[in-house]
Amino acid sequence: MFAFTALVAIASAALPKVLAHGGVLSYSNAGNWYQGWAPYNSPVGQTTIQRPWSTYNPITDATDPQLACNDDGTSGALQLTATVKAGSAITAYWNQVWPHPYGPMLTYLAQCPGSTCTGVNSNTLKWFKIDEAGLLSGTIGDGYWGSGKMIDQNSSWTTTIPSTVPSGNYLIRFETIALHSLPAQFYPECAQIQITGGGSLAPTSDELVTFPGAYSNSDPGLTVNLYTQAAETETTYVIPGPPLYGSGTGSPAPPPPVTSAPSSPTTSAPVPPPTSSSPVGTVAQFGQCGGIGYTGPTACQSPFTCKAQNDYYSQCL
Repeated sequence: MFAFTALVAIASAALPKVLAHGGVLSYSNAGNWYQGWAPYNSPVGQTTIQRPWSTYNPITDATDPQLACNDDGTSGALQLTATVKAGSAITAYWNQVWPHPYGPMLTYLAQCPGSTCTGVNSNTLKWFKIDEAGLLSGTIGDGYWGSGKMIDQNSSWTTTIPSTVPSGNYLIRFETIALHSLPAQFYPECAQIQITGGGSLAPTSDELVTFPGAYSNSDPGLTVNLYTQAAETETTYVIPGPPLYGSGTGSPAPPPPVTSAPSSPTTSAPVPPPTSSSPVGTVAQFGQCGGIGYTGPTACQSPFTCKAQNDYYSQCL
C-alpha cells in the first residue's frame, strides 16, 4: 500500500493544478435554495447570501488574510441574508465531483454586531465551530475522511444550526481542508444568515477564534503526511481549530457589541440597526425590509420600495 500511495502522490503532483480547485457554489435550508457567488463572473448584479470570492485556487497558508471567507472580508454590493431557524439543517454544495477525499470538514459561525452582517469585515469577527468530521474510520494513509463522506453525499455537507445558539445575525463558514499534498489546502466560503428562534447558550471564550489565527501552519492536523509508513497504521487525527461549541471549558463570552455595521467599500449604504418602533423610511437601499421571521424595520428610504426576493427575504430596491 505504501508503494501505491507514493505513486499516487507523484502522479498527483504531475497533474494540472486546476484539478484541485473549487468551492461552495450553493446552499439550501428548509426547502429554500440559494445560488452562491459565481467567482469568475462579473460582480455587477450578483445577488446572493454568499460572500463574494474570486478564485477556485486553494489557500495554502494558515496565516493568509483571506482565510476567513476566501476573500478580503467584505460583503457584496447586493448582499442578501437568509433567515434560518435554529435547530434546522443547512447544506452547502461543492462543485462536483469534489476531487479530494482525504481531509476534515468543518463548519463555523460568527455573530455580527448590530442588525446585519452586511458591511461587517469577516476578519474582525469571533468564530466558533459547530460541526467537524475528521478521520472517520481506518488509518491516516488509507482511511475514510469527512471529505470522503462529503463526496459520497453528492459533494455536499449538511450542518444543523444548534438550537441553543442565540438568535441574531451570523456568518456561516463551511470549510474543507485537503491533505493530499503539503502544505494543506484550505477551501472556506461564507454566507450571511439570520438565526431565529435560538437559545441562550453563548460560546465560551476558549471556543472563540479569529481567522486568521485559529490555525497554525505547524498544527499536527495540517502537517500530517498521508504517504509515510507511519500513516499506514496511525488511526488518530487531531482536527485543527477550537473545541466544538458546547464542549469548551472557558467562561461565557459576551455577545458582540450592538453597534451599526461599518460601511463596506462594496456596499452602497449601511443598514441601520432595527428599533422597536421604526419611523418611516429607515432602511437604506439594499437593506433587508421583510421576510418570514424578520423583526427589523420594514420601511424603505425614498425612493426605494420593499421587494420580496423569496418568502424569507425582502430587500429595499
